[in-house]
Order: sequence, then structure tokens, then C-alpha cells
Amino acid sequence: MTPAKPEYSKREQNGWYFYDWANSVFATSGIALFLPTYVPMLAMAAADPGGYVHPLGIPMAAASFWAYTVGFSVACQVLVLPVIGAIADYGRRKKECLGITAFIGSAAAMAMFFLKGSDYLWAGGLFVIGNLAMGASVVVYNSFLPEIAPPEERDAISSRGWALGYAAGSLALLFHLLLVSRAESFGIDTNMAIRISLCSTGVWWAIFTVPVLFRLRNRGTARSLPPGKSLLGVAFGELAKTVRHMRGFPNTLKFLIAYLLYNDGIQTVLVESADFGAHELNIPVTQLTITILIAQFVGIFGAIIFNRIAQWLTAKTAVIVALVIWTAVLIYAYGFVRTVTEFYIMGAVAGAVMGGSQALSRSIFAQLVPKGKEAEYFSLYEIGDKGTSWLGPPTFGLALQFTGSYRFALLSLIVFFVLGMAVLTRADVKQGVLDVARHEP
Repeated sequence: MTPAKPEYSKREQNGWYFYDWANSVFATSGIALFLPTYVPMLAMAAADPGGYVHPLGIPMAAASFWAYTVGFSVACQVLVLPVIGAIADYGRRKKECLGITAFIGSAAAMAMFFLKGSDYLWAGGLFVIGNLAMGASVVVYNSFLPEIAPPEERDAISSRGWALGYAAGSLALLFHLLLVSRAESFGIDTNMAIRISLCSTGVWWAIFTVPVLFRLRNRGTARSLPPGKSLLGVAFGELAKTVRHMRGFPNTLKFLIAYLLYNDGIQTVLVESADFGAHELNIPVTQLTITILIAQFVGIFGAIIFNRIAQWLTAKTAVIVALVIWTAVLIYAYGFVRTVTEFYIMGAVAGAVMGGSQALSRSIFAQLVPKGKEAEYFSLYEIGDKGTSWLGPPTFGLALQFTGSYRFALLSLIVFFVLGMAVLTRADVKQGVLDVARHEP
């Protein structure tokens, strides 16, 4: 008997888009703009005469504290996100998992309003909670994509989601630019304006998650736990099975490895660019905000344009083109960026390829995921997705600590793009899709 074809709902797809709108403001204004400048400022205020802070007794340069904190947060994600994915798939309660993790993350962002003085450890802790929660929520969010859209529509739907996220980021950045640039006219100082902006990212995130939860729906039924087993124990068991299971899909595994490499570079560039602009070029926060705004605005069109390139060539080829441009951006930053205008140009070019490379990567992976394993596979994918980078920030931080050069630290990230492209060229996406289709129940 031929299985019934799944039904796809435009209403549910529209609701799915909205989570990009909900969480992108924290990723943009929080992780990409304000935290990379504000957290180092708090750390430097707590530094000893040699410029070092000592979290948990570990000496580190105050300027590198932010990069190390990002790396630590993603180390936590490596441990937690796959478990979240297994729990979501096993219990078939994806919508509830999405809501809980989103509201935890938004609460952490709202609590950043209280950061001031030398509260660098509190800042780091709240960021770790917020970033971990965002990653966990996006694991579940991404896992809905294969369920709400047929394979031939996933490139377009994923790109629309990214474009909507960039639109949200741009709109919020306009508000934050107004608030920070005119702080005195509102009767507050710049630090208070930054704290309000960070808090507002959590408020935005929480409010716009609500309509998403009303439109998405769970599928399937929860499986009974084996006798004597807890959900957490089963989740770790499912994770081990997922890793073993993925070995049977070599092209899925190759693409995932490539993605974890090159997107680690992308996310680190996004997270550390504001740090580079603030401390290497001495660009004030208002002009940094304009740069991120330019990148977000251009990113809306970049996601759409790269979707067209994918239709003309292939999604994989379009991603490779984007990675070549990313490599050129790092070389340009190292050797040529000296002024605010040149920094704006860097932001615009990065924005043009940012959306395309990430949206198409998500849709490619969605086609390489076996049915019924969506959240588990996407939990591994999310280790390198929005706002997360696990090897890049420590690489950047070590390069900065040992050389004292933000330019060299940024250039050191080029290795992630080169290695990512090398592995990506070896992944046969068409064969991977056929392998997954042959194993469908």
C-alpha cells in the first residue's frame, strides 16, 4: 500500500518563518553588536594592572574574555543540543521544546539590563544561557523544515525565513541606533542605552515566539520509555544511535563536517567584527550599529539573490561561491580596512553573502536528513548554526592574545573557509538525497 503524501500548510509555513523574525534580533543586536563591545568593556573595568581578568582563577587577557566566552558557550552546546534534539524527536513535543527554550533565552537577554560596572562574569553567564537556549530552540525550529515543505520548496522557504530574520534585525537596529545615538536627549548615557537595547532583544524574542507556537503543530505520537529508563538516558542513547546512523549516509556526514567548519568561520566573523571595529579602528558604537544595519539590509536581498543563483546553478555551487567571497572579505579586512567607509564596505559585502550561505546550507541539509530523525540530525547541525561557533572564537582569542593584533586574529579565521570548501567539494548532494529516499519507511 502506497503511503499517503504529507500535507503542507501555508499557514504553518508562515508561522515557521516568524521564528527567524523572533530570534534574529538577539543574534544581531545582542551577539553581533552590543555584547562584543559591552562585555570587553566590563572585563577591562575588572582587569588587574596587567590587563588580565581571572574568571575561576584562570588568567586571561581582558580583551580576549569575550572570544573565550563564546567558545565556552558553544562547547556547552556541543554537549546539550544533540540531547535536546533527541528529546524532541523521541517525545514528539517539538513545539513545547521550542517554546521552553525560547522563553529561557529571552529571559536571559532581558536580565542583561542589570549588567554594569565590572559585572563581566554575570555578562558571560547570561550570554552562555541565552546562546545555549537560542541554539536549542533553533535545533527544534530547523527540524520542522522537512515536515512543513516538500523538497523542491525548501531552498525558497529557508531563504524566506532568513530574509525575514534580516528584516527583523534591520528594524530593531534602527530603533537601537536611534536610542544609542540620541541617548543624551532621552536623559540617559550610552551604557544605559546599550542595556535597554540588550533587554529589548529578549522582549522582542519572547513576544514574537507566541504566534509561532500557535501555528506550528506536533506530528506523530510519543514513544513509550523502555522500562527503567529516563528520558535523559534515552536521549543520550538516541544521540549515540544518531552518530552511528549517520555513518550510513556518508554524503550527509561530509556536508555536516563541511558546514561545521565554514559556518564556524562565518559566525566568528559576525561575532568578532564589532570587536575588530571598536578596538582596532576605534569606531564608536553608533557607527558600528550602522555597519550591522547595512549588513542586515543587504542580507535580505542576498538571501533572495543566492536562492536565484542556486536555481540557476545548484545550491552547493552557490554556497561555494559565497565561501570564496567570505575568504576575500577576510583578506580585505586584514590588508585594506582602515576607515569607517571601508568598514561599511566590508559589512555590506559580508551581508550580501551571509544570508545566502546560511539559508542554502539549511535547505541542503534538510534534504539529507532521514525522515523521523529531523531534530536529532539538526541538533548536530545547530552546533555550527546561527550565533554559534565552537573553534573560531578560541582561535581568534588565542591569536589576539599572542600577537596583540585584531587584524591577524581576524585573518586566522580563513582556515575555516578553506577547509570547509575542501570538504564540501567532496560531498555529493544528489547522491545523498537518493540515499535518504531509499531509506524512507
